Amino acid sequence: MEDNNADLEIFRKQWQEEVTARSTAKAQIPTRIRSHSSHERPDKSKAKAALPPSNVLSEEAELVDGIRTQAYHDLEDKDDIRRLGVEGSKHPQSSQMPKEPQSALEHYEKAIEREDQGNLGDSLNLYRKAYRLDASVDRIYRNKHFPPSKPKIKPTDPNPPNAPVTVPNTAHHSLDGPSTSTIHDLIASFSNTTVPAAAPPIEGTPPPGCHIARVPSEILIEILLRTAIADVASFARLSIVCKRFAFLVATEDRIWERLCQGREYGFAAMHYIWKTNIAGKPLTETLLETSDLPPENPLDISTLKITHSFTSSTVPVQSSPILSLSAAYPSYRQMLRTRPRLRFNGCYISTVNYHRPGASNTSTNSTYTCPVHIVTYYRYLRFFRDGTCLSLLTTTEPADVVHHLTKENLQAHHNKESMLPSAIMRHALKGRWRLSGSLDYQHDDMEKEGDVHIETEGVDAKYMYKMQLSLRSAGRAGGTRNNKLAWKGFWFYNRLTDDWATFTLRNDRAFFWSRVKSYAMGW
Repeated sequence: MEDNNADLEIFRKQWQEEVTARSTAKAQIPTRIRSHSSHERPDKSKAKAALPPSNVLSEEAELVDGIRTQAYHDLEDKDDIRRLGVEGSKHPQSSQMPKEPQSALEHYEKAIEREDQGNLGDSLNLYRKAYRLDASVDRIYRNKHFPPSKPKIKPTDPNPPNAPVTVPNTAHHSLDGPSTSTIHDLIASFSNTTVPAAAPPIEGTPPPGCHIARVPSEILIEILLRTAIADVASFARLSIVCKRFAFLVATEDRIWERLCQGREYGFAAMHYIWKTNIAGKPLTETLLETSDLPPENPLDISTLKITHSFTSSTVPVQSSPILSLSAAYPSYRQMLRTRPRLRFNGCYISTVNYHRPGASNTSTNSTYTCPVHIVTYYRYLRFFRDGTCLSLLTTTEPADVVHHLTKENLQAHHNKESMLPSAIMRHALKGRWRLSGSLDYQHDDMEKEGDVHIETEGVDAKYMYKMQLSLRSAGRAGGTRNNKLAWKGFWFYNRLTDDWATFTLRNDRAFFWSRVKSYAMGW
């Protein structure tokens, strides 16, 4: 029994020692923390320069538990910033808070930022403040963020004219040879090309055969010639097929000569003297034919004499000296493109618009109640190859007129009432035309090349009309030529009183050519 008591007493003492040791260890931790803080905390004079670490207590707690967790020292200490009346409120991070915009440019930049974020209300207020501070703030913003580009400086010539020839500079030389400076040099470089074959439909398969590439040049030129006679526009478009065709179209002068000499598109169909009378009957007698107008007409400049007899208006297609090249037209291609000539596969239309005041109301004197009339009418001119023409003045739109502008409809409906669509031709006038100048370019000073003289019937048998127009080109440069007829004069002659008068051209506009497919070639 005494042995058991002795063992129990020993156990009791060991247990008390262990509890005392644990109590002593727990009491020493706050003392050590306080002593550590007292050594590490700087005084108030140095608090602004450096702040103590804020996670000391957590580190000590982690040491007590024996586990160290991950610490994020780069995060802001928001508690110190939000705390009032303590030193932590002067944390250096507080200086990084967004500042209010001061200048007009800052307001403008802030407004753009808010607009990108979708805050349109704040953005609008900032825009207003920016423009109140500076009305040209948008220009300042543009110059700051989008400065104008600097002008490009032209590189100096690597080989100036005065450079010594003994030191060649090949740094600027092209691998494809010297560059062509003009279109003529470019076309000349196509002289040795051939018609290329089409690419194979499937990669790796042999290309299909190109039969036209094996055609001799003589036969190919004949094909192009027949194409040009049928449609000169299609012949010109062949130049975009390949380099070989472009070379032939541009340089084969025999084709262009045939076009100039022919009646299809060339000047053999142009008349520089009267071929018919106003009624359309051909002039076949050997006589002095100038005009159906009296010779004492002071305005008549059509005084070309016929010194040869002719039985028809056919002009031979073969080349003749009167269509030889000159300084004005060095090539037949340029002659066909630039020399004035009329077109027979369409008609010339003049659209006239003007407005005039209507009848005013007698009960009120207000100018706001007076109507204004907008008047629109059209003039049509169609030329035929035999030297005749048709003139029509009407308010009907071109879509309802151009297809009926033929001689057959003129004879069927002339001065007759009808309900047919072609009845519009009852107001048409027969006439004749000629070009001024001559084929050999040697003409009177009064005869300026490019003028068109037209004589037509009048609305009454006692009247006769005379028009003088000038052939010009309208549209972009290099486009369609001779597609405009500008007014130069408009007169009428009274057979009964034998006097002349002039029509005013205050509202009239120039004629513009429009192609009509139903006319075909105008035969």
